[in-house]
Parts: sequence; C-alpha cells; structure tokens
Amino acid sequence: MSVWTLGLNHKSAPLALRERFAFATERMEQSLHQLRHRFDSHKEVAILSTCNRTEIYCAGEHSQLPQTLSWLAQEGDTDVSVLQEHTYCLTGDDSARHAFRVASGLDSMVLGEPQILGQLKDAVRVATEAGALGTTLNQLFQRSFSVAKEVRSKTEIGAHSISMAAAAVRLAGRLFEDLS
Repeated sequence: MSVWTLGLNHKSAPLALRERFAFATERMEQSLHQLRHRFDSHKEVAILSTCNRTEIYCAGEHSQLPQTLSWLAQEGDTDVSVLQEHTYCLTGDDSARHAFRVASGLDSMVLGEPQILGQLKDAVRVATEAGALGTTLNQLFQRSFSVAKEVRSKTEIGAHSISMAAAAVRLAGRLFEDLS
C-alpha cells in the first residue's frame, strides 16, 4: 500500500493562502468522505488542519498526489498551479518521517510546541470516526505518537517549549509595559 502526504505550512505558504485551506471541524467528516470517494485509490485519508498547517495523509494502491492536489485546490477555490508552488508532496518513507517530525513538534513554528501532538491525535480520531482511517495510516500515526513520546522523554525539546499563544504573550510583555 502506498502512503503519501500533501501539505502546506508556515514555511511553504503565506498566511493568506493557508487560511483558504483551513478545514473547520464541523465539515471535516464531509471532506474526508469527499476525498475518499472521489478517487478509488484513496482508501485511507486523514486531514490535519491547524492555524499553521493543512496536511492530507493518504494511503492507497498507488500514490495519487496529482489528484489529491487537484481536490485540495478545488476545496480552497485556488488554481492548482498557484497551490502547487506552496505545497510539499511526500511519499513512502519521506511521508512517515514527516509525520514523525510533525508529531514531535520538530516541524512547528515554535520548535517543540506541544499542541501539535494533540491536534494530530484529534485528526486521527476524526478520521477514525468517519471510517476514513485503515490499518496503514493507523499504524503510521500510532508510530508517530510513540516517536513523539520518545523525543519528548529522551531529549530537551519539550523542556522549554511553549505554544504560539504563550510565545506571543511573552513577546508582548517584553514590548509593552502594561498588558492589562
């Protein structure tokens, strides 16, 4: 079974473009069904959508990155060529390594921020409840969660990590005398 990831994040796309591809929680299940049923090859699908990234993880008989890109462009009412300039497409082991980095906070705007692991777990839960997650992606994500736990317990990455909100408050406190 092939695994592939299509995404855009704070490193690859400006905020205005990322906002076009933010999936609201209440439409996530519908989006998962649309993507799975539009293409026979998309046997398993999960969508991670946060303020800094949207990533589509898929598993199927053959990698279908062009079709996944086309679907995402349509969802964001954006030309495929414009979207393609700002996305990353990963397959196989590269897709797995990326999931490990994301779950561990190594690919976050604030290195090691802990919220991404919970957001990824939520994405997996939603995909599971929607019937869009199968054995292949489930194993990938469970391994990602284990890697994230190991990274946090065996390195210093989690020792001083803070969320984007906490970092913003800290910076504002340095810039302004009174925040009340």
